Amino acid sequence: MDDALTDSTYLILLALLRPQHGYAIMKEVSELTNGTIEIGPASMYTILKKLLKNNYINLEESTDRKKIYVITDLGKETLRRDIQRRKLFFEAGQRLLAEGGEA
Repeated sequence: MDDALTDSTYLILLALLRPQHGYAIMKEVSELTNGTIEIGPASMYTILKKLLKNNYINLEESTDRKKIYVITDLGKETLRRDIQRRKLFFEAGQRLLAEGGEA
């Protein structure tokens, strides 16, 4: 995966700062975005496979046979870098709008 995360990947990694199963991840993303972003099962499981392949998350079986996804240290570091990248974009946009007299 590249350093820049897609919005969906970013939100899934944020949700996985707490170990969760698939349905809980979808609910968490919806809650994080006040219902403005919904990730469907097909998209989510495709992203989870990529995250597993790139060692950003691990898979654990729970006692009730649900698959629990857990973010790894590499996943946390990737998330930190992407948060910094997004923060730079936000600050640049805010500054430019203020300079243009629109903020």
